[in-house]
Amino acid sequence: MKIIAVGRNYIEHAKELNNPVPSKPVIFMKPDTAVLKDNKPFYHPDFSEEIHYEIEIVLKVAKEGKHISEKFAPNYFEEIGLGIDFTARDIQQQHKEKGLPWELAKSFDNSAPISRFIPKSEIADLYDLNFRLDINNNTVQKGNTKDTIFSFEKLIVFVSQYITLKKGDLIFTGTPHGVGKINIGDRLEGYIEDEKLLDFEIR
Repeated sequence: MKIIAVGRNYIEHAKELNNPVPSKPVIFMKPDTAVLKDNKPFYHPDFSEEIHYEIEIVLKVAKEGKHISEKFAPNYFEEIGLGIDFTARDIQQQHKEKGLPWELAKSFDNSAPISRFIPKSEIADLYDLNFRLDINNNTVQKGNTKDTIFSFEKLIVFVSQYITLKKGDLIFTGTPHGVGKINIGDRLEGYIEDEKLLDFEIR
């Protein structure tokens, strides 16, 4: 299982980080050791003083495929969930300034909490889907899938030209604006519409 993540897929998020709006998907990866399941607590690492939360809709790949056409892309995922792309923003900034890769900022252990998954057949409209992140009962991020720059299908098409997708792979589809710092003691709750899928603490 691999995690394929998409950066800057919401215009307002790209702007808040002073990044250009991409003309092609920005792709990076996390290892399977980044996954944090079952609402287990996230232990704040010592190597960063600025871990940021980024709430995202996650697609679970349903079958193997490469060079997938957009026409068939919907057949490659049957479930969606929520994930958080934890980012060591201080490390990321240092690496950006030196033109270095982001892995240390994005791929550390437990940097990808994921929720349980729900069948997409239960979703009335995948492209009018509200999701949000609350921290300590305050909403810090709100997004709607209608605001993606690249649709779920276009992401599948793009990634599959370079990387074979396999059953069980996870695609993090990008975060809306409002990212910010976590602190020890915070409680994070993630929702798709009014259904709570994430609920865990920072320790």
